[in-house]
Amino acid sequence: MQRALRLVFPPQCVSCGDLVESDFALCGPCWRDTWFISGLVCDLCGAPLPGEEAEGVVHCDDCLARPRPWARGRAALVYRDNARRLTLALKHGDRTDLARPAAGWMLRAARPILAPDLLVAPMPLHRWRLLRRRYNQAALLAEGVARGAGLEHCPDLLIRPRATPAQEGMSAEARFANMAGRIAAHPRRVARMKGRPVLLVDDVMTSGASFTAAAAACLAAGAREVFTLALARAVKDA
Repeated sequence: MQRALRLVFPPQCVSCGDLVESDFALCGPCWRDTWFISGLVCDLCGAPLPGEEAEGVVHCDDCLARPRPWARGRAALVYRDNARRLTLALKHGDRTDLARPAAGWMLRAARPILAPDLLVAPMPLHRWRLLRRRYNQAALLAEGVARGAGLEHCPDLLIRPRATPAQEGMSAEARFANMAGRIAAHPRRVARMKGRPVLLVDDVMTSGASFTAAAAACLAAGAREVFTLALARAVKDA
């Protein structure tokens, strides 16, 4: 049956639609145009760094300049070229099918920071934005990461009590001001994170303002420590 289905519906590149050898894969040209993060990375946000992997913890300029309330973080892609197109297609283009391969890429990037008792949670959307978009792309990614790692997933661990303006085009300072105090722990989910480490999942990390607000909410609710994982990391020199 599977062979017959493949003859009728052969696997296609998740980016351009060209034929590929396996489901949920990228073709060669799209793979080359997708900036996967590897090698030496910032231990707080996962941004790629120059040089070879070495012992000890290293941080990027952004994380050195601005305190981060989370312990460690990773990202799968540099937010440019095809990675940017894929991320935007998942976020705004109803391409929910992209969550499956994206979660796999994120899981590989997150291996160094995973622990058996991590509670995985997505960046929350305000209810009105969720109603308009019909899905939370961060929740789809978090579910895939949790399933692949065998971890507990709580899709509504955090909430946004008030809507916030879209952050596209804002400066870093404006982003932090926009997000300050705008994320809170769900009152009925606080007990699930008390004394536990939490892995926060989002589609893109730019300034880190959203992760900062979410991590602060988790720590205020009693989480032991917080880790972050993004599908893509915006890098200044990219």
